[in-house]
Amino acid sequence: MADSTINLGAKVQPQYKRWGLPAWLVFICVVTFTVLLSAGAVIYKNAPPIPDKIVSSQQEIILTHDQIEHGQITYLGRGGQHIGSIWGHGSYLAPDWTADVLHRWGLATAGVLYNNDRTFSQEDLEALSDVERATLQARVQQEFKINRYAEDVDTLTLSPAQTKGLEQVFVDYHELLSNGSAIHSIPRGWFKDESEIHDVTAFLTWTAWSASANRPNAPFSYTANFPHDDLIGNNAPGQFVIWSIVSVIVLIAGIAGFIFIYLTQEDADEIQVVESRPSIRIATPSQKATTLFFGVAMALFCVQILMGMVTAHYAVEGEGFYGVPIQDYLPYAASRTWHLQLAVFWIATCWLAAGLYFAPRFGKHEPKFQVWGNSTLLVALTVVVVGSLVGAWASVQGILGGDNSFWFGHQGYEYVELGRLWQLLLIGGMVFWLFLMYRALKPALKGEGSKTGLNHFFLYSAITIPLFYASGLMYTNHTPVSIAEYWRWWVVHLWVEGFFEVFATVAIAYLCSELGFLKRSSALRATYLTTILYLGSGVIGTLHHLYFSGTPVFITAMGAVASALEVVPLTLIGFEVLKSMRLSKEAEGFYRLPLKFFIATCFWNLVGAGVFGFLINPPIVLYYSQGLNTTPIHAHSALYGVYGSLAIALMLFALREITPDEAWDEKGFNFSFWWINIGLVLMMVMGLIPNGFYQLVQSVNHGTWYARSAEVIGSAWMQWTVWLRIPGDMVFAIGAIVLVVSVVRAIYGIFQQPTQAQPDDIPIITSKS
Repeated sequence: MADSTINLGAKVQPQYKRWGLPAWLVFICVVTFTVLLSAGAVIYKNAPPIPDKIVSSQQEIILTHDQIEHGQITYLGRGGQHIGSIWGHGSYLAPDWTADVLHRWGLATAGVLYNNDRTFSQEDLEALSDVERATLQARVQQEFKINRYAEDVDTLTLSPAQTKGLEQVFVDYHELLSNGSAIHSIPRGWFKDESEIHDVTAFLTWTAWSASANRPNAPFSYTANFPHDDLIGNNAPGQFVIWSIVSVIVLIAGIAGFIFIYLTQEDADEIQVVESRPSIRIATPSQKATTLFFGVAMALFCVQILMGMVTAHYAVEGEGFYGVPIQDYLPYAASRTWHLQLAVFWIATCWLAAGLYFAPRFGKHEPKFQVWGNSTLLVALTVVVVGSLVGAWASVQGILGGDNSFWFGHQGYEYVELGRLWQLLLIGGMVFWLFLMYRALKPALKGEGSKTGLNHFFLYSAITIPLFYASGLMYTNHTPVSIAEYWRWWVVHLWVEGFFEVFATVAIAYLCSELGFLKRSSALRATYLTTILYLGSGVIGTLHHLYFSGTPVFITAMGAVASALEVVPLTLIGFEVLKSMRLSKEAEGFYRLPLKFFIATCFWNLVGAGVFGFLINPPIVLYYSQGLNTTPIHAHSALYGVYGSLAIALMLFALREITPDEAWDEKGFNFSFWWINIGLVLMMVMGLIPNGFYQLVQSVNHGTWYARSAEVIGSAWMQWTVWLRIPGDMVFAIGAIVLVVSVVRAIYGIFQQPTQAQPDDIPIITSKS
């Protein structure tokens, strides 16, 4: 079987040479990354300036560059994006600090202009007649929209009214940051040091100024007038409507092209009919050790679900959990950090473990001491996970400070929270993982005549895993936010949504060809086409996360158009699998559960990543929905629905092959499949969707600041939609617990079996029919 596989790869290789797909793949990568890197250079050049000093009209120093930078470092070290948001990036319970500071500053400035009373409130503004209110708003807009930054002397001068209004902001924020806010789950004593409170407020003030002052020679601010606030004059630029329409047209054209390519490449003889049921394999020592990765991943999955429940409950009981005052021991910023970190950890652990399992399987080779390498990697990854979680908690609690938080605790940015030390160790672990993969796959690489076959492509996709995660090293806690956001999305979008998904797609396509669900020629073609679709749209599509991060507005155009193409590429392999399953009933029965989770991946890729992702993709929509609970609709349905389901599918493919029948809990896995997916649907329909759309309406009608205000967060509708998440959360959790129990049972059964020195195509244990 091994020889025939290699020959099949050699036969199809000239066909792909004639098609020129490998050359096109290289060409697409060169073009798209050139565009992305060039965009990064422009973002760096046009980032909002951080003045050396901010002064009054009398040249009195109000704030300095050092104070703003120290405030950024302090804010990030205490959890940063997990306690409120900046420019819409971060958590959704505490205020968007940019929007909140900007509106408070605008109201205080309006009071100074109206009657020299900086305690002017929203109620005072609404009590004015329509004419008075319109006149006052026009004066406030003139105060904030005029850019008084002088580049030649690196100084920002505030108007007299702005200066006096800012004094009120600092008074308000001294109270808020000292005493906290129960409705927003901001802990009392979040900052105790007076200089920290002052400098964090200075940093937040700078984000508000950059969101209001017009760019030089532009009719909108550095953040394209985000956040929405009529008082300041922040309204969506007109081209946002244009590029939103263009993105919809591109989406429709992209789907049509995708279907056309798929249908025109379909040949009846590509389907492999599996005539007999596969049999149980005997695991090699390294494959047995790899199953322990899956056990660890499931343990992390359980803790992640628990942290999700705690984090969600903070929205209705801001200082506790059903009466237990856990805020002092596990504050919101810590529970949310753990919830997101653990999601990435357990999903990545399954993907890495799948690579370690399939490398000897595909390479038909168990290298010497491979089991020790796998075991060492498991211990190292466990140390990194535990160390990063403890460090993040210590950082949020204020035990670590400044640069110590950055290195050992919390970097402050979503999905890249772990301290820089743990980040470096994790990259080292991935490089070691790549080495283990290569040495097991080496014989197959040598035997494959083409360097563009599935074995080589499997290796190439694995190389990108440590390579693109390392892009998170390109910034520090001192880096201006615009630049840090650019590199952060290289990790979140390119690493997780791009190259890790390519790696998983290659693994599943390869496995389906090995199992007989797809001919090797079909699998290789599908892999190339899927990868081209990912990279052709996804690389430049990274920019759609950066509409309002202090970037030039052309970034919006590029991001909107490119990311519209990111909707359905993974379904290509799903179409092939569904087609083959109809003709391979016996094999489908054996691999029924792994295939079910993979089909769930295809479904959620279309719904969660596609529909709900596109929901917040057009610039005109995201302008009003950025930083609201519309984003978690996409985040939950995509992060678990796509990447979590894919991780479980890979895990079950591996476990099914080496688990004896008596240890394989078919009913348990089937139960968990339905309960997890039904729970996720209930979570969306009963909680997140009504919650997010209610906020969206408030944002459109009143502004971002109001949609994140205590009046909205604490409203009866928002509170009830949080409580209504409980049924879905419980159904999901029950399904997850059954999944974990079934996985543990399978792992135990595997360890009761003997091992074999080398992978064998001829199964040793025959399955019972």
